[in-house]
Amino acid sequence: MDIDLLSNVLFAMVRTGTPLLLVAVGELVCEKSGVLNLGQEGMMLFGAVIGFMVAFSTGSLWLGVLFAVLAGMLLAALFAGVALGLNANQVACGLALTIFGVGLSSFVGAAWVGKPLQGFAPQAIPLLAGLPLVGRMLFAQDLLVYLSFALFALVAWVLLKSRIGLIVQAVGENPDAASAMGLPVLRVRTLAVLFGGAMAGLAGGYLSLAYTPMWAENMSAGRGWIALALVVFASWRVFRVLLGAWLFGLASILHLVAQGVGVSIPANLLAMLPYLATIVVLVLLSRDGARTRLFAPVSLGQPWKAGH
Repeated sequence: MDIDLLSNVLFAMVRTGTPLLLVAVGELVCEKSGVLNLGQEGMMLFGAVIGFMVAFSTGSLWLGVLFAVLAGMLLAALFAGVALGLNANQVACGLALTIFGVGLSSFVGAAWVGKPLQGFAPQAIPLLAGLPLVGRMLFAQDLLVYLSFALFALVAWVLLKSRIGLIVQAVGENPDAASAMGLPVLRVRTLAVLFGGAMAGLAGGYLSLAYTPMWAENMSAGRGWIALALVVFASWRVFRVLLGAWLFGLASILHLVAQGVGVSIPANLLAMLPYLATIVVLVLLSRDGARTRLFAPVSLGQPWKAGH
């Protein structure tokens, strides 16, 4: 494989892994607070269609990004109201949110399918974009990819170095003890859920405004579910999320790489790799369930109410 082809592969790996990174980082914060939200797929699709509609109607891509974020937060607020406010089962609420989001996005976007849009174009950073291999990979991307880098760095710093990160993790580990210390458990969890929704909406906006600037039903193609598995794969560690997102991104483009180097494996079989990789990862993790649970937030998925 020559250096130009490898550079193109790395470039595409980062682009393909960006929506996974955004969703997984949002879900990581959500789960660190003790809340399991399985509605990522629905929030992504709703963010994608709302972002596309606003951008197409107004001609402003950044306004589309803003509304994609707000759309994800809207569905996240619905989840928080039911799962946290009413203490409903989080798994059932998340699944219902995905079904609702998928159906709502298809209904709302029915008249917008296939309409063309001039999306975010790559913006090369002078000098840095010319570096061997990593230049195009990291410094010749579009603005939303750069934004994902900044958001990832911010979340990593908050979780690992700040008081806010300690509060989020304390709430996720032992909400009763956190409440006894005077921490607003439900408020922290609600904000974490809203942040997760914002990141899922942004990931959807990235799909419809940058990655493939158009709207198509179910265009997330299961990325929300892959991101959920990615958080477990990363053992709830923030830097492993970045590595995992890029690895899954690489798996998603292997069929294109194979065609480029002349491998005769059927393209449809190679296109299954990211989903097959998800299944394999979950099976391997389930073989050592005790070790996996060691890194999981203790109260993950458990309903909590003050005084109970």
